[in-house]
Amino acid sequence: MKVLFLTHRLPYAPNRGDRIRAYYLLQEMSRWAEVSLFSLVHDDDEAVKAAKLTSARPVVTARVPKFANGIRGALRLASRRPLTHSLLDAPGARDKLAAMVSADRPDVVLAYCSGMARFALQPPLSGLPLVLDMVDVDSEKWAGLARRAPWPRSSFYSREVRTLSAFERVASERARAVLVVSEHEREVLSRLAPDAAIRVVSNGVDASAFHPPETPSDDPVVVFTGMMDYPPNVQAVTWFVGEVWPRILAARPDARFTIVGANPTRAVKALADRHASVDVTGRVDAVQTWLWRGAVAVAPLLMARGVQNKVLESLAAGLPVVTTSAVRAGLPPGIENGCSIADEPEAFAAAVVALLEASPDERRARAAAALVERLTWEAQLSAVRAILENAMAFSTTLSDRSIAERFGK
Repeated sequence: MKVLFLTHRLPYAPNRGDRIRAYYLLQEMSRWAEVSLFSLVHDDDEAVKAAKLTSARPVVTARVPKFANGIRGALRLASRRPLTHSLLDAPGARDKLAAMVSADRPDVVLAYCSGMARFALQPPLSGLPLVLDMVDVDSEKWAGLARRAPWPRSSFYSREVRTLSAFERVASERARAVLVVSEHEREVLSRLAPDAAIRVVSNGVDASAFHPPETPSDDPVVVFTGMMDYPPNVQAVTWFVGEVWPRILAARPDARFTIVGANPTRAVKALADRHASVDVTGRVDAVQTWLWRGAVAVAPLLMARGVQNKVLESLAAGLPVVTTSAVRAGLPPGIENGCSIADEPEAFAAAVVALLEASPDERRARAAAALVERLTWEAQLSAVRAILENAMAFSTTLSDRSIAERFGK
């Protein structure tokens, strides 16, 4: 089987949420298929790393010009084209895809996220069988932002909900199969695209890479991990430090909060400037070492889509997690055994304090109750081969003109 894998970020290194699943999908497919990869890249560092991907041949990249795309996106706001698509434009992408198909025609296309589905629905790929890994429903993320953001940002977000959901409906119903990471996402997508063939393929975790090498830490350190320029993560730590952290310090003045993740925004850095008990690391070589130094992990996301890898990784590192019901909705069954769920500041703080007051062994036992080691990537992705094989028997043609008319070039 020959698979053409389309990704909106290079699936290496697996150090952020939108790369992790793509990385393990590529590893899984390379065991039983010939995989060619077409990936957008966003900076020099990402482009250089393409040479490290040996599980796909060839690996072809196209550079995304961030500033120019922002201008184009603004100029297209009167159109029906999703801003997501404008921001992921890459000069020469279609010519490169045409060359790949001409050199070695794939049997099936796997498009990762709705942002890459547009390439699969246009020539030269529109006649090939398509499987879309939606992961989660992006338009729902924009809907959450629209509900919480002040005007005029809320109006831009609402526009993206309208335009992107219209495209997601078309792409999902044209694809032979659509993958999502949870039952919650399946329900959301079913309402949007009732004729889509939706399959739940959840995320896994490389538990062996996170297994703590030493006895648990006794230091009262609370840890948050994630890309710190991602708006829901910024919102989460801002809410936590502003509303929850003072309540924790009232009970445990010796506690510290460590925010671990690359590209912290000015607002995130300001949290450490204003609070002596808050640390912001920026980019780190290995998130595991920071988790192993902690006592409790938090995932205080007020808005969350899909499976939060940070929860699985924290549990695998031996830390119980305090999180919100929004995050819980996307977690695999049984994972909540290692979590405390709270949505209000008082309840969230009380849950963190209760875990800090527990012994290190008790905290590790709580994390172990989630049995996260059963969620191997190989097990979670085991259905993908059959899904792709079934898709090979199906083909459809969607003209370039129809896509352009509906969503703009």
